[in-house]
Amino acid sequence: MKAPAFDYVAPRTLDEALRALSEVDNARVLAGGQSLVAMLNMRFAFPDCLVDINGIQELSFIREAGHVVEIGAMARQRDVEFSPLVERRLPILREAILNVGHRQTRNRGTVGGSLCQLDPSAEIPTIAMAMDACVTAASVRGRREIRMADFPAGYMTPSLQPDEILVALSIRPWPAGHGYAFEEYARRHGDFAIVSAAVLLEFDAQGIVGRASVTLGGIGSMPVKVLAAEQVLLGSRALPADIDAAAAHCGQVEASSDSYVPGWYRKHLAQVLCRRALAKALSRAER
Repeated sequence: MKAPAFDYVAPRTLDEALRALSEVDNARVLAGGQSLVAMLNMRFAFPDCLVDINGIQELSFIREAGHVVEIGAMARQRDVEFSPLVERRLPILREAILNVGHRQTRNRGTVGGSLCQLDPSAEIPTIAMAMDACVTAASVRGRREIRMADFPAGYMTPSLQPDEILVALSIRPWPAGHGYAFEEYARRHGDFAIVSAAVLLEFDAQGIVGRASVTLGGIGSMPVKVLAAEQVLLGSRALPADIDAAAAHCGQVEASSDSYVPGWYRKHLAQVLCRRALAKALSRAER
């Protein structure tokens, strides 16, 4: 099938893009196009106007600003993969990026596009949730910050207004020496993950877990932080029994079923992948 008819606008600046969005009721923003173009061709999306922001260079950056790393919405996934700053300050993000599609898709796919698509199996939203990131949305009315925990409004639906564009992702890095790991299971490399697990651990000088983050992707309609698993780890030495107890909580998270994967299997994967990720994060942590 071919895409339905629509008007096409290719602004060169963010201000031009925001004005275009404010003037059309049923517009969609085109970033990398890895998902939207397919949705258009399959007639899953019917915009009256497509606002192509690929020419807006001011949205393509990866930089450190104070205590956070800022990634522009138009930063390509390939740029993130090869960024020395990301490798040094956000190693779990780089590890996750290597599971996003293949080299060809990462060449075009963008950080902002993945976040706005909000596929529950996508790696970038899962890492953003795991690291308590914030996104910046802009419109002709100004800018606002949205915590990643508040960003999903529902299944594959971000909490953006129709005239807003996501312009940046801000992540506060964990201290040097923290443990991290990202694990996912897919039918074959490059496919969407059936379930993924992102884990971060920080130990104090006595070898006690002072901070923990355990997040699952693909388990439901959006990435899920498993607070019960984090509570098990906090104050512990992350011994095998602690890891097993935390992984067991991941296996109890409510999981969705579809025509391909039943919920019970997603729960099983969540428990197995969480245990693997915790063991790997533990091996990488400095105590």
